[in-house]
Order: sequence, then C-alpha cells, then structure tokens
Amino acid sequence: MLTTHPFDDDKLREECGVFGIWGAETAAAMVALGLHALQHRGQEAAGITSWDGHAFHTHRAMGHVAGNFDKDEVIRGLPGQVACGHVRYSTTGETALRNVQPLFAELSSGGFAIAHNGNISNAMKLKRELVRQGSIFQSTSDTETIIHLVAMSKYRTLLDRFIDALKQVEGAYSLICMTPEGMIACRDPLGIRPLVMGRVGDAYIFASETVALDVVGATFIRQIEPGELVIVSEGGLRSIRPFGDVRGRPCIFEHVYFSRPDSIVDGSSVYSVRKAIGAQLAIESPIEADIVVPVPDSGVPSAIGYAQESGIPFELGIIRSHYVGRTFIQPGDQVRHLGVKLKHNANRALIDGQRLVLIDDSIVRGTTSVKILQMLRDAGAREVHLRIASPPTRHSCFYGVDTPERAKLLAAQMNVAEMAAYIGADSLAFLSIDGLYKALGEEGRVDRAPSYCDACFTGDYPTHLTDQEELTPTDQLALHGERVVA
Repeated sequence: MLTTHPFDDDKLREECGVFGIWGAETAAAMVALGLHALQHRGQEAAGITSWDGHAFHTHRAMGHVAGNFDKDEVIRGLPGQVACGHVRYSTTGETALRNVQPLFAELSSGGFAIAHNGNISNAMKLKRELVRQGSIFQSTSDTETIIHLVAMSKYRTLLDRFIDALKQVEGAYSLICMTPEGMIACRDPLGIRPLVMGRVGDAYIFASETVALDVVGATFIRQIEPGELVIVSEGGLRSIRPFGDVRGRPCIFEHVYFSRPDSIVDGSSVYSVRKAIGAQLAIESPIEADIVVPVPDSGVPSAIGYAQESGIPFELGIIRSHYVGRTFIQPGDQVRHLGVKLKHNANRALIDGQRLVLIDDSIVRGTTSVKILQMLRDAGAREVHLRIASPPTRHSCFYGVDTPERAKLLAAQMNVAEMAAYIGADSLAFLSIDGLYKALGEEGRVDRAPSYCDACFTGDYPTHLTDQEELTPTDQLALHGERVVA
C-alpha cells in the first residue's frame, strides 16, 4: 500500500487551515463549507467545535471534510451560533485522532478550544518545563503547549492569560480560539501564516484564505494584521496589539504554491502574482522553444505568464486526472511504475517532436521532476527546458510547512547544472529571489529588512529556532517520541 501518490510525494505541504464563525444560526454547517474550500491546506484530518451558549461540542475525524461533515446527523450534533474548524496535514509525527484539532480543554475559566495553523519553534523546550511543573499532555501537537501555558498563567483574566502564553512562544501561528466569553483570532508578531476576516449578515468569520469567505457568501473585510488579536463577543468586535508596532514578514511561499489561486493574500491576487512570476521568469531565463507546458495544476498561472511574456504558445502538454485518491494499491514494481500515470499523463499528440518549456512551481527532492521529464521524453518531446517559478529551495521550514530535512533538498546538495543532469532536462533555471520580489510589486529583496519570510530560499529565519538550536535529539525523543506540529 502506498499512502502518497508518486506525483504528490515531492511537494512542500502547508500543514493546516482554520475557519471560525461567530453569530450564525448554522455555524457548524458554515464551518464545514469553509473547510471544504481550505481542503488543499490539510488533507489528513478535520475537526469542528461549536458552542451553544451552555456547552462545547466537538467532532473530529481522519480524512477529508467530505464524508465526515456532509452528514446531517454530524452537523446536528454541533449546535450553536459559534464554531471553529481545522483541516490538518501532519509532518513526521503520529497520525492519530488525539492530534486532530480543534483541541479542547476545561480550564478554570471554562472551556477553551483552539485551532492553529503554524508551528511553535520552541514548543519542545516549553513542554519540558511544563511537564516538570506537573502538566500532563494528551497529544503530541505543539498546539497543546499554548493551552498549558494559558492554564498555568498567573494573570487574572482569560485574555491576559492568553496574551501571557503567546508572549512565551516563538515561531508562527494563526489561531482561532473559542471560550464562553468570545472568539479570539490572532496572528504571530511577524504574521508568517495568513488569517483574514469577513462578514456575512451579522456574523463575523475568520479564515486562512479569502476563498473560504467566498464559498459561504461572506464579504472580505481585511486581513488580521501581524501581532493583532481580534476579539468578538456579545459586546461587539475589538482589536488589540499586545506586541506593539511590528513589521510583518508573511510567508512568501503562500504566493508561489500554498494558497489557492482564487485567494487574495496580503492584498494581492494569488493568480495575478503567479502570472507575474511566470513573466519575470521569462525575462530572466528565455529559451527558444515551440510550446510552454505547465505541470498541473500549480504551474498553470506561471506558465500562462511565461507564455504571454515570451510569445511562445501555451499548451496543456500534461493532462491531470482529478479522480485519483492519495492511497492506492501498488502490487509490484511494474504496476507501481504504471501507477505514476494515474494522475498525470503526457498529451502525446501535442508534444511529440516539440521543444518544451516546462513550468513547475518548485523542486524539493527532485523525484517528481525526474518522473515527469521521463514521461515527456517517452511521449516524444525533442527538448525539455525546465523553468522553476521560485528560487531554489535550499533550507527547511520550521513555521508550519512540511519540508524534508536539508540533506534531502536537491538544491542544497547540487548546483543548477548538476540538478539539470540529475533530472534529465536540456536546461534548468530558477526564478531569482529578486525576481520573486519584483513579481510581488517590489524592486527586489532588501537584505536588511525583507518584506517576507523567505527562509526556505535564503536561510534567513526571522525568529529564533530554539528547539533546533538547543535541544538534542535525545531531548526531542524524550519530549515527544514522535514529532507533530499544528
């Protein structure tokens, strides 16, 4: 049994999506719809917690939103006008129901539910101290650390205890929290992970992407700013900034790959940015060719931009099937090899004898690129020139993205010429880091004060990485056994 399709095992994966609503008659149903729109951000598990004014209700399940939250009896079991939900993709840690969010705990102030997108980069160190003080953890998720910090805080009000907890954590977080007093939505001081606010009728909505607002008919109001907490309760909506004035550094890879192209991120259309990325790539790395071919689906907007800028025709030289699940039987090497074509197949009649510019969003391990290049060669492509719509991924992410360790990143081990030979491309070129910033409307990357977190490309991590820097592998095993992040 292979749990990941051969064309899916070589992509960076955003680990989570969150959605919350306050003041809707059918809150849980609205959350389920919103999670459908965020399914691309986490496909391993999903959960919804609701509050009916008297009690909290939770349903969590492994698998997709569809099938788990499309049943009337499930939604009826989540009553109330307040609800939040979460879709999850884990990293190397345990896949278990106890790690599925929202996580819930009974605190001295009452029930507390939390949904988290991101990664706490000092969670293991914090957990070690909390365990020494008597905390008993029920999951291996770094999100639970926040709950224990809130519970242990000496401040009087729940909001002050929550802020106290946030001031102790490092890394990336977009959070939606539910308490009997209200709903809290917040981003870390750098705003690394996205979070937006919308409204439908009298109900307020918070979500990882604007596309989730669209699906429930909500109006986009604005993004939650870096370091901002928005609290909505019976008394209305208010905003506080406990971290003072901060300069955000949101994740630049949201524009390259993570977000859906129909979303608005940091005020920019993701689709338009990806087309601009393709155009910039054509300016930086032109080549004589017959057609521009995207690796579907993520390479399509950049390929359109490359084609328009270069004047080379855009064609669908690879056709993707949308009916292949992530899990399927592979009884033997021969069938496994054939299974590669279940999801992507070369459009032989179009590419036979042609010189191709192949556009993909990134190269991680390089295994997918090898398979695609061989597939195109087998279909008769005369030349294949690979162009990547991002800079080389040379560094791991510790902010909520599933990234292989650096030793497994192809660009960290080879130069561009070596990578081209390994993949089997006639030529290979990446977008420059300045080109990526230009596609986002800037003049280039400013080394001393970059506008985005681009650590996966540059190694310039915007926060401390305490767990990576201070704890030994033995410490990590003792604390978690198996490492899981939000």
